[in-house]
Amino acid sequence: MESFLPVLESAFAPGNLAWILFGVTLGYLVGALPGLGKGTATAVAIPLTFYLSPLAAIAFLVGIAKGSTAGSAVSAILLNTPGEPSSTPTAMAGYPLARAGKAQKALKMGLFASVIGDLFSTIVLILVAQELAEYALGIGPVELTGILAFSMVFIAGLSGRSMIKGLIAGLFGILVSCIGLEVETGSPRLTFGMIEVYDGLPLIPVAIGMLALSEMMIQIGQRQRLQDEADLLQGSGIREDRIVTLGDWRRSARAILRGCLIGTGVGILPGLGASVGSFLSYGAERKASGRGADFEETGAIEGVAAAESADNAVVPASFVPLFAIGIPGSVIAAILIGAFTIQGITPGPLLFLENRDLILGVYISMIAASLFLLLIGYFGQNVFARIVRVSPALVMPIVVFLCCLGAYLQGGGAFGIGVMVVFGIIGFFAKKYDFSFVTFLIGFVIGPSFELSLRQTLGLVTDVSELLDHPVALAFGALAVFGVWRLTVLQRRQHEAMVRDQP
Repeated sequence: MESFLPVLESAFAPGNLAWILFGVTLGYLVGALPGLGKGTATAVAIPLTFYLSPLAAIAFLVGIAKGSTAGSAVSAILLNTPGEPSSTPTAMAGYPLARAGKAQKALKMGLFASVIGDLFSTIVLILVAQELAEYALGIGPVELTGILAFSMVFIAGLSGRSMIKGLIAGLFGILVSCIGLEVETGSPRLTFGMIEVYDGLPLIPVAIGMLALSEMMIQIGQRQRLQDEADLLQGSGIREDRIVTLGDWRRSARAILRGCLIGTGVGILPGLGASVGSFLSYGAERKASGRGADFEETGAIEGVAAAESADNAVVPASFVPLFAIGIPGSVIAAILIGAFTIQGITPGPLLFLENRDLILGVYISMIAASLFLLLIGYFGQNVFARIVRVSPALVMPIVVFLCCLGAYLQGGGAFGIGVMVVFGIIGFFAKKYDFSFVTFLIGFVIGPSFELSLRQTLGLVTDVSELLDHPVALAFGALAVFGVWRLTVLQRRQHEAMVRDQP
């Protein structure tokens, strides 16, 4: 208790709570605006953390991630325009309810399910992360190489519709991470005589370009469609259509519980992402209800609950591999590595030994963010719903300006803006041709660790038979090979089924 009380005091300090509140509010606002998403919001907000304390910086970014995940349900339900792909099931079940005059009911159930899923997953993170970290301390370079190779294959296969494109994106991320001084000899690689890249490309401008700037390029091309859809639906005057009744809770309780479990499990596994969690949970509830296509025709409050609880449970759970092993399990986790680096902290097993007070403070701040999310969403839902009507012509220039500001501050001036523009163009074509930018970013982040562990492995293992002394590495290597084969077969079958179904 003597060590816990100072942490509790720091977490509940007015300044820290103010940053959490600001992060959740900003995230909810950004989530409500179609097309921006939590990745964009978190990447753009990184420069704001430069002069904050480590606890306030991490808590602020986590608040943005939580708020934007829940806020994306607003545009999904009201406009049938998901704030991000993971809110698509929410739009499928919630938009018909909004058209029937039950928008307030759907929005409130979506908020309650979001908070429950988020809080459940946060508790799992607190209980599980340190236990995994203790096992991770015994992992050597050989085992780490196998784990990183398996993670890359796993993420590549599940982040897009093509295994080959996913692997290409991941390997390209690793290639880009090789720019700079070589890890052992210090020789420059792929620098083309530019001294600015001797320390490698800065993560934040790369992330902002791939996530935010490329998304703005795509949204600018769809500006007229977004403008035409920016009309709020009028709600019903009947009280039962504006509140969540006891009957709604009875129908949705099972869906929320299932969504919490599915979202947490999906979040812990690196690379699956919130979209997988929300679609799995929505599909399971749709099948269990026996209503089938009626979910999309008349709407389903339990469908909204299932999708939102799983979607929001993924975010805290994706921090488990980040805190325990140092492997980012999602785009948000990859961006948070940049925030940790700014504060001079390295995520991974030693995090619980070297920065124990910080982790305890982050845990407390995450629970506080969940409570703020409930308050802000409940009392500010009507305000956020009206903000959805703001013209994209006003929103997009502001986002682009913030992108340039973040890249300038974190990328060494004008050079950072140049890096952002280059990767914005790369990200634009990656999204157009269905190359996974998630896999690229995670490959870029884990590239240096993968190269170092691979070089150490080659020095430690001089004969193939010596690999028998490393069963964990062999197991993950076998899983990587099996994953490539299995995912390729499944994707080929899906493609052949789609071709047969076409008229």
